[in-house]
Amino acid sequence: MTDEWGIDAVDLDAYLARTGQQRRPPSAAALRDLMRAHVGAIPFENVDVVLGQHQGISLDVVSAKLVGRRRGGYCYEQSGLFAAVLERLGYTVHRLSARVQPRRPGPYTHMTLVVEVDGRGFLADVGFGAGILDPIPLVDGVEVDQAGWPQRLQHRDGWWTLQKEGEDILEFRLNGMHPIDYEVYHHYTSTHPKSPFTGRLVIMTLEPGVSRQLLGRELTVEKPGGHRETTTIAPDELDATLKDLGIELTADEFARLETRY
Repeated sequence: MTDEWGIDAVDLDAYLARTGQQRRPPSAAALRDLMRAHVGAIPFENVDVVLGQHQGISLDVVSAKLVGRRRGGYCYEQSGLFAAVLERLGYTVHRLSARVQPRRPGPYTHMTLVVEVDGRGFLADVGFGAGILDPIPLVDGVEVDQAGWPQRLQHRDGWWTLQKEGEDILEFRLNGMHPIDYEVYHHYTSTHPKSPFTGRLVIMTLEPGVSRQLLGRELTVEKPGGHRETTTIAPDELDATLKDLGIELTADEFARLETRY
């Protein structure tokens, strides 16, 4: 069968070094460790979109950026890379599309993954704005703690819905996709003036007990139990803030970003 996703473009050893992992046979436990390591090591970010320099979502480009340059990316980059790594390791992966915050009108442009291992399916979404840390079994009503925030997965009439704090945050069906589908979604997401990623910085990280989001100039640090603190990042604080969020830019990139900040 032809590999339409081009997974051999990923340097598996370099990825495992980037995330601090080792080659292990597929298992639910190994998937959990891989996913946690990915989310912890690779931030969610849209800097290249803001700078108008995004080079696309083909795996060679994504691998060079997220692994070689140790940068982050958004869902097509994050999930595309993770899917390829998993397949190289022997997992069965289904690439899907989803709607974020489904109660609001918006397109099904989010890339998510369902992974089969140990006879079960798991939602393994490393590109959900650093909002999911662990795989979620595809079981109606299952609840999984995600870095301190419980999330519940529900199934009805062929649709899966993920909920957090009583709100629907993700909706998807088990319909397979092709690379061209994500190319179309990426074009909209990276260029359309109504896309949430074209007009401001969106940078997110997640670790157990702490979620950090830089949206434009506002940095929000959130902890379980409703603890939230938002501060405005001044221009002279931007470089240090980006580095603290795990993003290292070239001098030219940072200079151009400053003019848009």
